Amino acid sequence: MKTWRNAALALTAAVVLALTTACGQEKGEASLGGQPAGAANPAGAPAENGYGAGGYASGGYGSGSGDAVAEPAGQLVASDTKALGKVVTDSKGFTLYRFDKDSADPPRATCEDECATVWPVVSSSGAKPPAGVDPALLGEVIRADGSRQLTLDGWPMYRYAKDTKPGDVNGQGVGGTWFAAAPDGKKAAPATGAGTDEGEEAGGDGQTGGGEDSASDAAGLSVRKDPKLGDIVVDSRGMTVYRFKKDSAWPMKTACVGACLEKWPVVAPVDKNDTEGITTKGFVTFNRPDGIKQQTIDCWPLYTFAGDEAPGDVNGQGVGGTWYAVSPQGKLVGAPK
Repeated sequence: MKTWRNAALALTAAVVLALTTACGQEKGEASLGGQPAGAANPAGAPAENGYGAGGYASGGYGSGSGDAVAEPAGQLVASDTKALGKVVTDSKGFTLYRFDKDSADPPRATCEDECATVWPVVSSSGAKPPAGVDPALLGEVIRADGSRQLTLDGWPMYRYAKDTKPGDVNGQGVGGTWFAAAPDGKKAAPATGAGTDEGEEAGGDGQTGGGEDSASDAAGLSVRKDPKLGDIVVDSRGMTVYRFKKDSAWPMKTACVGACLEKWPVVAPVDKNDTEGITTKGFVTFNRPDGIKQQTIDCWPLYTFAGDEAPGDVNGQGVGGTWYAVSPQGKLVGAPK
């Protein structure tokens, strides 16, 4: 009996050891203070809550039931897109939209029933404004069913069932009435090639304009050869990606919080299959203490720099002796030894 028990304990220890890998957990997320948050999916993996490969069309968001499922947005983020500039995303990187048939003054939501299946409602519960955005712009509207919907500058906020991964803007311009929301609540950009089909306008089930960031086929993270720095990681817009020396990989922690994020926006989660030329070691989503989801390479949190105005800029390189571009292996580029 003792021999069997010892063997069982040894087997259990081996399993635990095998699971304790990159970032202290395999295919997982890091939580506050870098302590393991339990089993979870890496960036881009299918998720049971509908945020993964199935998007809002799976897991109950837009499942065809006709019922609006108001999911909280958490910490909102002003995310950069190559096609639309800055758009508002939820804490998991999904784009928020506004509907022309709604109104902002007074706030009124008109997307109900089947429309709310295609365009899931965003709950106002616990929502926090993006860094640098006036908190007074956030509000709520009471829907016909009594639920509370998040508003931005008076406009009710929605997600789109056909956005299947963080960063998608497939809802942009649908029916000529749906638009990604800018951080100030205005339309992120006018749609191009939007259809005028009445069915699309009423339910929003058609897909026109926008597409999966149709302005560019660039990978979510890829490599650019800088004339001075060599190979460095860039995002889908070609903007340089940085690491902060005061962060740590394990335990996974961030030292860039609050006002720091205005200058150094986080890189939102990227599907592992949406990368080119970079290591996927430690390629996991960091669940930050402020609720924002952040992409990592080799378990190091990634950022862009607000001072970089165009693709190819490396104005963040060496700032404060703590910020440096990232190599395809996730290492600091040009940092003193």
